[in-house]
Amino acid sequence: MTADAQSSIIFGGQFARELPELAVHWQAEEAPDPRLLVLNEPLAEILGFNSESLQSPEGLQLLLGTVLPSGTTPVAQGYAGHQFGSYSPRLGDGRALLLGELMDSAGNLRDIHLKGSGRTPFARGGDGLAAIGPMLREYVVSEAMHAMGIPSTRSLAVVATGRPVRREALLPGAVLTRVSSSHLRVGSFQYVRAMNNEDLLRRLADHAIERHYPQVMEAENPYLALFEAVLTAQATLTAHWMLVGFIHGVMNTDNMTISGETIDYGPCAFIEVFDPATVYSSIDESGRYAYGNQPIVAQWNLARLAEALLPLFHENQEHSVALAQESLGAFHTQYSATWLAGMKTKLGLDERFEDEIATSLTDELFALLQADRIDYTSFFRNLGTAARGDTEPAHSMFSDPAAFDTWVERWRALEPDANRMDRTNPVYIPRNHLVEEALAAAVDGDLEPFSQLLAAVTAPFEQRPGFERYAAAAPESFGPYRTFCGT
Repeated sequence: MTADAQSSIIFGGQFARELPELAVHWQAEEAPDPRLLVLNEPLAEILGFNSESLQSPEGLQLLLGTVLPSGTTPVAQGYAGHQFGSYSPRLGDGRALLLGELMDSAGNLRDIHLKGSGRTPFARGGDGLAAIGPMLREYVVSEAMHAMGIPSTRSLAVVATGRPVRREALLPGAVLTRVSSSHLRVGSFQYVRAMNNEDLLRRLADHAIERHYPQVMEAENPYLALFEAVLTAQATLTAHWMLVGFIHGVMNTDNMTISGETIDYGPCAFIEVFDPATVYSSIDESGRYAYGNQPIVAQWNLARLAEALLPLFHENQEHSVALAQESLGAFHTQYSATWLAGMKTKLGLDERFEDEIATSLTDELFALLQADRIDYTSFFRNLGTAARGDTEPAHSMFSDPAAFDTWVERWRALEPDANRMDRTNPVYIPRNHLVEEALAAAVDGDLEPFSQLLAAVTAPFEQRPGFERYAAAAPESFGPYRTFCGT
């Protein structure tokens, strides 16, 4: 690497050094014709990169993982996972590499990770590559989630490789450079538990505690406290997904982080008309990961984490199981509390407002939304207008608005705070038809629709002239919608 291309960047190798049993040293594949598609300049600066330098030929090689600072040791991480309920003992980074860790400007350790960098020993039958469309999807959705305040991995860059990728057809290839608090997953613990190596399991748990929850070391039972901290983080995350209408699409245990960040944006989407049974993913044939099932699945995944950690909870197996069950039982309470607090805010009510009244209002409202197939995001934004006295935009969304009018009269009597609502209910989300439009144009070489969509969703609460189409529901001609994993 030349002297002017991130010469001060040093990637740490903490994960590979502390947990070598979970790390396979590997190199990214060369890209024949690299071309920068998008660079997250504000994030680059937080991480200590020079944005101008990253756009140079040497900088692109860094983003692709092909030319790295001296001493960098990229690794493919090993993990297991339940995929659609079926256990796979050896998954791992089949098309990804962890370059190492960087300290950001706030003093937080961040993983720098690649997707689509080529086959690794975990690839099984896959080609290890990624196409432009899915990598840009992850970029725009992850940055939108971050802008809405939802814990998420982030996207630093997408670089086209100049190498075709065969899926249903030949597609242009790309590599995503991803940033996260770590890439520890529920599946990481399942992988180690299957080795029947308690020392390694303890080292992995200690590594997770040091990275994410150092405060639990003061607990009487630090490993049980670790589990409870992950449970709290995931209960909170899932509630936030539900509040904005996000559907992950593939909530396998290898896609659930220990940090509580959203990860692996594959066949993800946002609900349009409100319906808890909504499924967009083409591979979710049974509806296991439907919008309304996400809290149940999150708790199920956490039960698998508890199973993996059992040897660390207590030396007596029966007592260890009892401790795990008691802790797991708190999921519903924590999820419900976060969700209801968020729903109060969406309705403009003070967080101290009585739970019973808020629950009754919400239950009645969701029944109306589902019955009349109302666009979820547009409705809540229009409801903010109703809080200011103009009920027509929300009223006009219903084909038979009499029941809604009764509800809105009851709600307005509680004096909702419209400003509170506008700070919580986004105007702009990555609407599915706009995402598909932007990705199709990008594959054809036109990045302007993607750039415009990104500009809208990264300032989601600020209504702006000229962005009207980014706030509008999908046209009827768009549906039915299906998303694809891209692997």
